[in-house]
Amino acid sequence: MSKNEVVIKITDLVKEYKMYSRKKDRLLEAVIPGYQKHTKFRAMDNLNLEIRKGEALGILGKNGAGKSTLLKMITGVVTPTSGKLEVNGKISSLLELGAAFNPELTGLENIYQHGQVMGLTDEEIKAKEKEIIEFADIGDHLMQPVKTYSSGMFARLAFACAINVDPDILIVDEVLSVGDMAFQLKCFKKFEQFKNSGKTIIFVTHNVNDVMENCTRAIILENGKKTFDGNVKDGVNRYKKIMVGLAQEEKVEEKQETALEENDIKIDPTQEWKSKMNQNSNMIEYGNKDAEVIDYGVFDEEGNLITTFDNSETITIRSKVKFNTEVKDPIFTMTVKDFAGKDIAGTNSNIEKVMTGNYKKGDIVVAEFVQKIPVAVGKYTLSFSCTRFNLKGELEALNRKYDAILVEVTTTKNTVGITRIDSKITVTKVN
Repeated sequence: MSKNEVVIKITDLVKEYKMYSRKKDRLLEAVIPGYQKHTKFRAMDNLNLEIRKGEALGILGKNGAGKSTLLKMITGVVTPTSGKLEVNGKISSLLELGAAFNPELTGLENIYQHGQVMGLTDEEIKAKEKEIIEFADIGDHLMQPVKTYSSGMFARLAFACAINVDPDILIVDEVLSVGDMAFQLKCFKKFEQFKNSGKTIIFVTHNVNDVMENCTRAIILENGKKTFDGNVKDGVNRYKKIMVGLAQEEKVEEKQETALEENDIKIDPTQEWKSKMNQNSNMIEYGNKDAEVIDYGVFDEEGNLITTFDNSETITIRSKVKFNTEVKDPIFTMTVKDFAGKDIAGTNSNIEKVMTGNYKKGDIVVAEFVQKIPVAVGKYTLSFSCTRFNLKGELEALNRKYDAILVEVTTTKNTVGITRIDSKITVTKVN
């Protein structure tokens, strides 16, 4: 198989499912000629796609977009309604880990059973046995029935079996949330080996950082249609907009030629931002309500609301505060926390030496924090507050909203530790 050879070719692919409002209609259709009471749901709508040898293709899309349906058709689990699908090469699928396992057999016996299902001879499985056992790393549990395994051990063994059969095409669908971080790292290193050896990977996930780090191309599916096919960064950026409902607006709106300065983004005071963010139902709120944080959001450099951003990207975090009484020199704050509740980073107008002014009852102001947040990849919460120093010099909370929204940080390069450091490195031979 030569480089750039097409390993999967999809032409006008359609998959429709029959939908019934009553269970008995399904039976009646089967036994009564001409009886039809179903409607049709088109899960895949005239898809055309070519995947080449050595590509790592990331497939993005909301739930119900058709991602899993596509993978099931490629692997032969589901039959297309119409269209043509050609596959050139051996496929190993991680769609349903352990589907070929017998819970009554031991882990070792299941290694052989899985290999036989994949079409391997006992000699070929024997050659892979040590590698699979070392990759799964489940110790003495290997000789115990699989039905006694924890979900984590089951997933580790199943993943090890699937990924070590030397396929030409590896298909992965949202399975890397299993296992601990060390095991997930081992899986991604295996992916890297696959890519370096010219294998083809098809990768479906909601974690855009996994796509950024592991894929060479991205497509987006919406309602069974392919709406994007191109480089990973552009695909991820478009997917971010889809997730907050901005992609459709982008299609119909033309960019206006204005004399606005780079950061001079017009703010519509009637627009609510937080409804398009991932709000935290367990947000903690307190304060005397002399002022109230009524809205908040994260924006990219074009002023679009975003829920995911790269740790090298300049973003704007805004909070909207309404004053319920006269307040002099309020302090506006923003804090980044991890999911364990630990403060990772934060700042406020007092730290930044910003004079905020005086406000009367009914005033609404927007506090902007423009910066990069160079933290490690992962999911974080953003907190907002409005405080002030009272006449006694004590800090007084007017309104604090802790862990108000959830955001995800991605990266275009690996990070050691909890922050991203962009260093210029030189190496000089001195003798």
